[in-house]
Amino acid sequence: MELFALDQELAQWEAELSLAEGETRAKLLFRLAWHLRQRDVVKAAQYAEEAKALAFLLPAAESRVLAARWELVRAEACWLSGDLDGAGDIAERAMLEFARQHDRLGAADTHSLLAWVAFDRGDSAACENELALAIADARAAGDGMRLDIFESLAALFSVFRNAPAAIERWSKRFPHELAGRHPVVAGWISDYLGTAAFQAAEFGRAISHLIGAYEAARMSGQVRRAIILATNIGNAFTRLNAHEAALEWMQRGLELARPTGWPMCIGLTQMQAAETLRHLGQRQAAKGLLRESLHMLAPLSGSRAFVMALEYQGDLALDLGDYEGALASFRELEQRGHALAQNDFQSCARRGQAHALAGLGRMQEAQSAAMSALTLARDLSDPFSQISALRVLADIHAGNARSVLQYLREALAIAATIDGYILPGELLDSVAREYAAVGDFARAYEFSVQANAARDRTHSQEATNRAIAMQVQHQTERAQTEGEHHRQLAAAEAERAEVLARTSATLSHLSAIGQEITAQLDASAVFRALDRHVHGLLDSTHFSIFLLQPDGECLDCTFGVEMGLPLPPMRIALSDENFNTARCVRERREILIEIEDKSDTPNLIPGTLPTLTLLFAPLTIGERVLGVMTVQSMLPRAYGERERLIFRTLCAYGAIALDNAAAQAQLLEKNLELERAYKALEDVSLTDQLTGLRNRRFFLQHVESDVALSLRGYDGLAAGEEASGRDLVFYMVDLDHFKEVNDRYGHAAGDSVLVQMKDRLREVFRESDYLVRWGGEEFLVLARATDRNGAHVVAERIRQAVCSRGFLLPDGTQLARTCSIGFACYPFLPSQPRLMSWSQVVELADVGLYISKHSGRDAWTALQPTDAAQPEQLFPRLVHQLSDCVERGEARIVTSLGERTIICP
Repeated sequence: MELFALDQELAQWEAELSLAEGETRAKLLFRLAWHLRQRDVVKAAQYAEEAKALAFLLPAAESRVLAARWELVRAEACWLSGDLDGAGDIAERAMLEFARQHDRLGAADTHSLLAWVAFDRGDSAACENELALAIADARAAGDGMRLDIFESLAALFSVFRNAPAAIERWSKRFPHELAGRHPVVAGWISDYLGTAAFQAAEFGRAISHLIGAYEAARMSGQVRRAIILATNIGNAFTRLNAHEAALEWMQRGLELARPTGWPMCIGLTQMQAAETLRHLGQRQAAKGLLRESLHMLAPLSGSRAFVMALEYQGDLALDLGDYEGALASFRELEQRGHALAQNDFQSCARRGQAHALAGLGRMQEAQSAAMSALTLARDLSDPFSQISALRVLADIHAGNARSVLQYLREALAIAATIDGYILPGELLDSVAREYAAVGDFARAYEFSVQANAARDRTHSQEATNRAIAMQVQHQTERAQTEGEHHRQLAAAEAERAEVLARTSATLSHLSAIGQEITAQLDASAVFRALDRHVHGLLDSTHFSIFLLQPDGECLDCTFGVEMGLPLPPMRIALSDENFNTARCVRERREILIEIEDKSDTPNLIPGTLPTLTLLFAPLTIGERVLGVMTVQSMLPRAYGERERLIFRTLCAYGAIALDNAAAQAQLLEKNLELERAYKALEDVSLTDQLTGLRNRRFFLQHVESDVALSLRGYDGLAAGEEASGRDLVFYMVDLDHFKEVNDRYGHAAGDSVLVQMKDRLREVFRESDYLVRWGGEEFLVLARATDRNGAHVVAERIRQAVCSRGFLLPDGTQLARTCSIGFACYPFLPSQPRLMSWSQVVELADVGLYISKHSGRDAWTALQPTDAAQPEQLFPRLVHQLSDCVERGEARIVTSLGERTIICP
């Protein structure tokens, strides 16, 4: 099966599915489920369920291979959700089946997934080993496409360890010319080439390659790669100080990541967005976003993404003047970078430590760390890290203008070699200051002009406003179409704020205020934030918010403050002509009332002060009106054009925030409803409707965890050592001559007998044991706390519970019935607990039931090994010889392990 498929191929297969039947349909369903594993998880599961129902049409070996590949899909889902242990366990089980069926492609894909699991754990050696095995299997299978993908992945991972060495090794294998290659292969090679260019600080070339890789990932269903590539492209734009382009790509990644819930993807997009916000000076927003990112990535603390977040945390701490915190972050970065064996973190860690040590006044240590960072950056041919180290050295030598100027000029010379790099304004400012300090005022002026130009390019208000809009989008869970509309609205209001910011220093704070307000997802928090900022920016004796009720007939004062005291609640009919609040909603426009004479205060709300200037503005989202905000002053003509624009902007932010809060509340309620409905449906799907017992589906969902728990006490035992594992006993129970009940007394009588059979089984077993209606009159019981030495006692209790008293039929008849029982213990062979799977033990119990049936019924049969075990032949020979004995009618059952009398009584 292909590793990845393009969208058009998937569409063709889905079209063929509508006409496919039998074996062809089963194969198509498995193929679609495999290729939808990241595109549409729910649909993939639906296809897989239908495919499994048709699996009996396929040859046995092929059916097992496809079932193992579906297990690999489950393992990948665990990996994407951050459950690395679960992913590894499921993948290892799939690997065993691929090995049994000699499927090298399945083994290659499993090794590839295990490599990613190791990568996210930070286990570089295991990652490299698994990838080498994947390459070997792909080569042995003759799959050139997989070979190219896995080798380009190996090249990509090697870039993180040592970029120059990786480029030297892989440049001939993967040249820049990609014409004629399959789009998926070209995408993976582009990822390697782009990452190598990024590590060499060739950010323009990196962006070109990474965009090609992103498009290939999107068209081939590689959603995680697409998300990571989008954030990497944004990071490359950030390095070029092109922050608006960076935010566009990070927003793209975030839109892909949010619906998945995958911690690596969401944490990475949050982290990269936080770094861009830091560069834009939005430090508090960056701090909150970075904190969320570290929390999201905590289960993946060994991963490269988590280590990158530590680097960004350290840089943010430096910006905030928290040198102790920065030093701690960069020291942890150095330790984790060393554990990852990825050299690019070492230079960053030492540079950051140097900066923090200098801030703490430990200049000698700072000088040593900075020189070490510079040396390592030169060894790695990393110009970006060289610039950072040189700037730290310049800071350390502050006061010695000539030394500082030497370091800064060297940094400028290196920066000039980076294609597309926009020099930071603060670097150019530093050069200008040092030229002025040595008396070269002409050069100082030249660099000062360059610094202003750079700041205009990198710190434009437009980029800052876009960052705010992105932050608003991240912190809400609105539907995508509604969210897009809100972002456009926020952008429009932010443009107005930009105009105001040029006219007044006070208004320059509006963007940050808007960010704070729209970040709130609770209506009361929005009210408090609006109240605080209204009073800070405007003369406001009175401030209140009226919200339109769902019936659209009235307005309620949901928040009101006058002279610092809360206003009493009140309701106004929308049709009331006496209130400007109602008029503002009806006319959907801003209303300004200016009263010249204090004695002339029409429509004064009882209990409020006679204010002279009243400003009302509707709270609107597109064509919808949410309510009204009003601010009032005791001063005449208190609100000119400047104040009205301020209030209008606050209303826009308030409308977005209140709509977000309402949407969040609705979303939470709907999620609760869906969760309750899902749980109810799930419970129905796992329960037998006649007896109320759990069904086979429930058993298959839960048995693996009990088996794993049982094995823990057996793993790693020395020869002769007593096992401490928990035994599991599987009982297969079948009512004897049940068909006669239905034939003679009717199905209602049969149903009654089955319900009473359930009650008798419950008398024997504990609440913690699994009682499962396996089918018809057959029951499976998993005794979870029954010792193997006492299992036969429980079997006899079952037999007695059934035969000792009659079953009461609906017509009052007492009907005597017996049962047949077969059971086997897991692990079957304690000395080698993993020799036989639980499903094989269940099959043995079923064979035991078969033996009991053919040996006169009203009996139980226990299957267990003797000391003469030959493990490699245990299961098939045991089943075969038991069946032969039954056919011959022998009372003694001969196993492959010796002789044992096992039929009772």
